[in-house]
Amino acid sequence: MRALPPPVQNLIDAFSRLPGVGPKTAARLAFYLLKEEGDIAKDLAEALTALKLDTAYCKKCHNITLAGQELCEVCEDSRRDDALICVVEEPSDVIAIERTGVFNGKYHVLLGVLSPIEGIGPEQIKFQSLLERLQKEPVREVIIATNPTMEGDATALYLQQRITPLGIKVSRLARGLPVGGDIEYADQNTLQRALSGRQSME
Repeated sequence: MRALPPPVQNLIDAFSRLPGVGPKTAARLAFYLLKEEGDIAKDLAEALTALKLDTAYCKKCHNITLAGQELCEVCEDSRRDDALICVVEEPSDVIAIERTGVFNGKYHVLLGVLSPIEGIGPEQIKFQSLLERLQKEPVREVIIATNPTMEGDATALYLQQRITPLGIKVSRLARGLPVGGDIEYADQNTLQRALSGRQSME
């Protein structure tokens, strides 16, 4: 079989680098875009370009915001409780929790979790900026909402050990979330129960 033209192969290779996309799915997506006569390929290209050019991370909590804006909408909202911070792994977790409509505090996005096997320590995630926030702001409680995985639990334990000496209450989402699951994919009722039934880590 002859090699595919470079533009097609390059697109397959690019799709294959996405999480959860194998070689067959990548090829299927590439060939779909190749034969599609509409503007899907053009719209996709423009959306991907805008994703990198027009977005940034909030300087305070590291959630996603528009490029040129220092703070995200949540951090700028004066109606939310500044003394209650929910720590999550990724911006997608913020969206999932916001969907429940029961949390009125602020967030801190770690942009990852501790994973010694992969060489990810506290310096590789947004942990230091969290400590700085807690030392400057009058926070009464930190809710740790990392995923119920081995890495998520290890990160939660590390955070609890570092935050408790500051005199701040530390709680963890209740086990309404399935072990090994991701907050991003949890349904609203499960997340509501987990938030309402959070437990102290003391």
